[in-house]
Amino acid sequence: MANHQVGSAPGVTVSPARHSLFPAGQIVPFILVTALFFLWGIPNNLNDVLIRHFMKSFEISRFQAGLIQSAFYMGYFLLAIPAGLMMKRAGYKAGFVVGLLLFAAGSFLFWPAALSGSYAFFLFALFVIASGLSFLETASNPFIAQLGDPDSSERRLNFSQAFNPLGSITGALIGTVFIFSGVELNSQEIAARQAAHTYEAYLRFETLRVIRPYLVIGIVAVVWALLIIRTKFPVIASESEAGHSEHGSFRQLLSQRHFLLAVIAQFFYVGAQVGTWSYFITYVQEYGHRPEKIAGYFLTGTLAAFGVGRFVSAYLMRFVSPSRLMGAYATANIVLVSVAVLHPSWVGIWCIFLTSFFMSLMFPTIFALGLKGLGPNTKIGGSFLVMAIIGGAVLTPLMGLISEKFHSLALGYSIPVIAYIYICAYSFLGSRRVDIFATVGEPGR
Repeated sequence: MANHQVGSAPGVTVSPARHSLFPAGQIVPFILVTALFFLWGIPNNLNDVLIRHFMKSFEISRFQAGLIQSAFYMGYFLLAIPAGLMMKRAGYKAGFVVGLLLFAAGSFLFWPAALSGSYAFFLFALFVIASGLSFLETASNPFIAQLGDPDSSERRLNFSQAFNPLGSITGALIGTVFIFSGVELNSQEIAARQAAHTYEAYLRFETLRVIRPYLVIGIVAVVWALLIIRTKFPVIASESEAGHSEHGSFRQLLSQRHFLLAVIAQFFYVGAQVGTWSYFITYVQEYGHRPEKIAGYFLTGTLAAFGVGRFVSAYLMRFVSPSRLMGAYATANIVLVSVAVLHPSWVGIWCIFLTSFFMSLMFPTIFALGLKGLGPNTKIGGSFLVMAIIGGAVLTPLMGLISEKFHSLALGYSIPVIAYIYICAYSFLGSRRVDIFATVGEPGR
């Protein structure tokens, strides 16, 4: 029995229930893929825990611990295009399965990495995990955007993306409960353990604590891959282009102005998001004069605001166009972060706290707007939008460099202000598209 085809393709009758959020008859694949947004949020925020944990267990510097994020970003960046090319030939379902198996493999590698006590081995395991997540993000975002009514693609993707911050919060809690031992030695206690020849055993104990949570995560990823293998997935319209005369090309893709501007917008957005969260604890400590633990609670709270923003945005898009809503949100963040730059205080802290709510819709909305009208180039276009995550690796250290050079962390937050100015301009002026595939079988909308 042939799989049902979804999307704006010839011969497909448009449902009378226009602008429906959920795809009719495809709820099971929708749920299975939406759960992936939650699942990949877990390792992303576990990295924040690993940075602090490995500084203790491996006695390394902040720069060396920061290589954790470098390994992650490189996994995303290097595997996004191969993922898009593979799915162009084999379909989205294959991308989900390969991504989950790579995710699981990297998680299982934490066991031998911990036993060997090798930090480089851990970095390799993280690279493998991120490679799998690159497949999952490259597949999941365009799949959800195209699964159902094209007029509600932005709302649908925002709804699914709303489960990602729930995964982020879960990851932070898993790390706090199961990886952090709560044992922090001062210099005198370290010297005493070294004299008693028990310090090495303590470090090894701390390193081994990462095994159990990552084994469980790996098992969950394998189980989810099996569920997807056993589930019949619909054929998305862009997956059936093999029967059409038009197969797409890089030249056609790069001729899409709205797509190229979306890639740049995604670069700026991810940089703003990662930079904002990376330095938020330090901002609270420096300008609110609160201890690290209290500052950590503020970070958890802003992640919760991010999750609420995703659900609220999905609802508001029933009444306001996604591009206009994103433009309004970007304008709000320009004002909020500017206040945090010019008035570093508790007022600035709460302004940065609130930016997470307004940044919440940006990644999925930019993704969905960028994919509009790409036809057979959708998968490759999606991979470019995933590669734009490298913005987090570029703008975050730039924020740190500015804050060190001018001795002002608040001034470092001027980088997100610039990012939101571009996103605002993209929302109102750059997100409009021309459907170049309307003449090759897809009816114009």
